[in-house]
Order: sequence, then structure tokens, then C-alpha cells
Amino acid sequence: MANEKVMNRWLVVIGAILIQLSLGAIYAWSVFTKKLTIPVADGGQYGFSASQTAWVFSAGLATFAVVMVIAGRIQGKLGPRNLAIAGGLVLGLGYILGGFLGSSFAAQLLCIGIIGGAGIGLGYVVPIAVGVKWFPDKKGMVSGLAVAGFGFGATIWVKLAGSWFGGLLNTTRLFGLPGVQSVFIIYGIIFAVLVLLGSLVMVNPPDGYKPQGWEPPQPTGSQTATGSVNLTEAEMLKTPQYFMLLFMFIGSALAGLMVIYCIRLFGIDALQSSGAAADATAAGAIAGTAMAWYAILNGLGRIVWGTVSDKIGRKLSLLAMCVFQGIIMLLFFKMGTSSIGLIIGACIIGFNFGGNFALFPVATADFFGNKNVGKNYGWVFLAYGFAGIAGPQVAGFFKDSAKGGDVNAWKTPFIIAGISCLIAGAISLALKAPKPKES
Repeated sequence: MANEKVMNRWLVVIGAILIQLSLGAIYAWSVFTKKLTIPVADGGQYGFSASQTAWVFSAGLATFAVVMVIAGRIQGKLGPRNLAIAGGLVLGLGYILGGFLGSSFAAQLLCIGIIGGAGIGLGYVVPIAVGVKWFPDKKGMVSGLAVAGFGFGATIWVKLAGSWFGGLLNTTRLFGLPGVQSVFIIYGIIFAVLVLLGSLVMVNPPDGYKPQGWEPPQPTGSQTATGSVNLTEAEMLKTPQYFMLLFMFIGSALAGLMVIYCIRLFGIDALQSSGAAADATAAGAIAGTAMAWYAILNGLGRIVWGTVSDKIGRKLSLLAMCVFQGIIMLLFFKMGTSSIGLIIGACIIGFNFGGNFALFPVATADFFGNKNVGKNYGWVFLAYGFAGIAGPQVAGFFKDSAKGGDVNAWKTPFIIAGISCLIAGAISLALKAPKPKES
């Protein structure tokens, strides 16, 4: 190691951000839901129900989570660079096919939800696993940076489709296709190119690599997890810590994924009902701003929560994040009746939601070891798939069940999400480090 030339590890962070900018496409789904749910009788192109648009989103999240388990297992065989390239190509293909074939709900479910979600799942684990190996001294910070692009990217794709340069949804007609499908094609090409560029630096450090001046922590008898215990997938799945992290992740992520799906629909209903917006167009513009700020704070929350956890520990950070999110979700229905309240609420929820993606991967590394984090985190990340189905579907169910578009339909889903976050916080209090394996 002393005479071996080693790549500048910060290049990995840059590559990770490029990859995650594209993978964050799934969080921009709300920008499409308004056009997708306009009834055909009112001039709409698709006439989807709120539940159908929720299913496309949920299918993407669930496929993302399931494929990530597979990606973690094959990363060692394919190598991180090849796996990232595969993810970019599959993601791009899904959106391009969604553009050409996506005139029906079934086609969008398959192309955007399942194929696109599979592409995200293949690529997502790579920057995290590679980053933790290059930055064992700053796992929380690099995990946050590595996934920050996922949140920030949604801002770009939301604004580019909805408002920048007149909004691609309103101005673009590729091959005579409607705006939604035209944007899918454009985004598919962009996503593939960005992931391919970022994959160039997705390589593991040399064997035995240690940052200058850093020594790995030694196992202790305390309850603090340090990453010194390396467990395989099979060993991890037998521990109570795995199931505690899994259920915490489900409870915490459910809130953020619910809001990503419904913030535009809820914002339009709430702002019009309270008189804060004169009509659906004005309310939609405010909700679009809230969506963009949600995405920005989502990215920022990943960096901040990850860095904070390096200082105060994962357990305390998880507790604070879950409780903070639970309180805001219980208040969000009321906050959403004013323009400033909707935006502030979206910012806080996005900030806390982003923390999940910095804290849970490094908690996985701390509790079960850095060596197998790529494989092990895929199993923890299954929680995201469960939450991705539950959160949007709960919101979509209550929205579709409301009579006459009653805004109070949103109250119950937000209460459910808030309670789930508080339960996740309570579970964190019982977290302890797993016992070292007997030699």
C-alpha cells in the first residue's frame, strides 16, 4: 500500500452524485400525476385514478427495493462499475419505452414502475458500498453525500418538466407524443448518460486501504456499534438488530414516500379549500414550489443527518429524526392550508426523510460491518419497498374514497404516517450492538 498509487477518493463522491441525480427520477413522479389524473371527459389524455398513479409510483419503489437485494449479491461478481452501468441502461430503457408505449396504465406500470425501478435498484447500492469502503473514517458524511443527488435530482426533474423554460410537459411533443410521454423519452436519455459518466469512478479501493492517519476501531463490550463485527447476510438475518432496523425504516420512510406521492394533489385540495389559492392553477404552482423545496431539503437532509450522526452516533440520530418527522406529520394537514405552511412542512418532511438514506446504510455498516455492507444493506432496504407501497396506497385510498373531493380525506393518512414515525423512534431506544462472533 505504501508505494501503490491510489485514486483521489473524492472522485468517488462526484461520480456518486452524478449517478444519484438520475436515480432520483422516481421522486419527481408527482409532477406527472396532475396530467395523468385529468378525466378524459374533461380533456385529459389518460384519465388515471389517484390509486393508479400511486401504483406506478409504488411499483417503482418496490421493484427498486427488491432488485437492490439482488444487486448487492452480484456486485462482487460484476464489479461496481459494471453494475452501475447496467443500472443506468435499464433505467434509461424503462423511461424511453414508457415514452413510446405509455399511453395506458398497464404500460406505465411496466415501463416506468417495474423496468425503471429495476434500473434504480441495480445502480443505487453501488455508490453507497464503494463510498463506505473509501471513507471508513467518515461513513455518515460520505453516505449522505453519496445519496444527496437522489434528493437534489428530483428538484431538477420536477422544475424542468413543470416550469423551467415553460415546462417540458407543456412545450414538448416528440414524435407527436403527448407531453408526459415526450418527457419520459428525454429523461430516459439523460438518465442513461449521467449514470454512465458517474460509473467511470465506481471502483473499490485497493485491499488493505486506510485513509492516512486513520486506524479502524477495535471491538468493545459497549452497546455502541462500530463496524468491527462483520456478519454475512445469513448471520445478519438471524439478529434482532436487523428486524429492528427494518421496522424502523418502514415506519420512518412511510411518511416521506406518502408525501412525495401526494403533495401536489394534497396541496391543490388544501389551498383551494382554505382560500389560500384562487383556483387549481394557482394552487398547483404553489404545490410545485413545495415539491421542489421538498427535493432540495431531501438532498440536504442526507448530508446533514449523515454528518451529525458521525458526531452524536447513529442511535441518537435515528431517534431524533423519527420523532421530529412524526410530530411534523401530525401537524401537516393543518400546515398545508396556507402557502407558507405547505412549503415549510414540505421542507421539514423532506429534510427528515432524506436522513433515512444516510443513517440506515451506515447503521447497517456499524452493526453488521463494512465488509458486506453492499449485500446486507439490500436486505435492510426492503423496508423502502414496503413503505413505498403502504404510504402512497394509504393516501390514494383515502383520496379516492372521499366524497366530492373533501380535503379532510388527507387527515387520516397523515395521522397514520405520523404514528408510524413515532413507533420507529420508540424502537430505536432498544437498539444495541450485536455481540462479536466467537472465534
